[in-house]
Amino acid sequence: MVDRFFADPALAAWYDVLSPTDERTDFGFYLPHIMSAPSVLDIGCGTGSLLRLAREAGHQGRLRGLDPAVGMLEQARRRPDLDVEWILGDLESTSWEREFDFAVMTGHAFQELLGDDELRASLAAVRAALTDNGRFGFETRNPLARAWESWTTDGPVDVPVPGADRSATLLMERQVHSVDGDIVSFRTTLDIPGERAPRHSDSTLRFLGADRLDTFLTEAGLVVEERYGDWDRGPLTDASPEIITIARRTPA
Repeated sequence: MVDRFFADPALAAWYDVLSPTDERTDFGFYLPHIMSAPSVLDIGCGTGSLLRLAREAGHQGRLRGLDPAVGMLEQARRRPDLDVEWILGDLESTSWEREFDFAVMTGHAFQELLGDDELRASLAAVRAALTDNGRFGFETRNPLARAWESWTTDGPVDVPVPGADRSATLLMERQVHSVDGDIVSFRTTLDIPGERAPRHSDSTLRFLGADRLDTFLTEAGLVVEERYGDWDRGPLTDASPEIITIARRTPA
């Protein structure tokens, strides 16, 4: 789910620098749902920041993180004292049945489900993993807002490294290569302090509109319970940056 660029353990350590926990407005939105659920599955958990935050906030139930990137899970496992289960794999490799009261995908990981078959299989796995009254929370960028049009940078962008001097600044550059229907492909380049050559990541994301998205949810046996256009719970409009969804498992 998380960008395979960060599967490399040496690069996974930089993920939280690029996406600091205290700046993640999505975490603030999802945390109350997690805290009220006895068992939680974080799909594409990355470095585990959200589940660690939940445990530190007092969650007493079961917390499980799933991610296909070894490097990310190495970062997640740095705090074994928090009693969180970390599983290497993706949704299509799981067979959980009615185990989780809340499942979540953050960081726009849902947009990495590119093909219809992959999306259907993943949603079917999510539904199977949910308890009878379980919920699934996730977000995608609203295609009508056309966010990718502002992603290409004019040059390298400084990303200050916390606790380091200016010489440790990370440089990031992004170039959108193609837009084909609802599929957007782009390259991210990172110039990492101490490395001789920059590293490159080629990524592809799918931008589904709300109507098409809801068709897939309905087919999978999920119904939209809450829908917002931003992290302040504003209504979804054509100009909204996000399509934030809380879906509920429907009876078989």
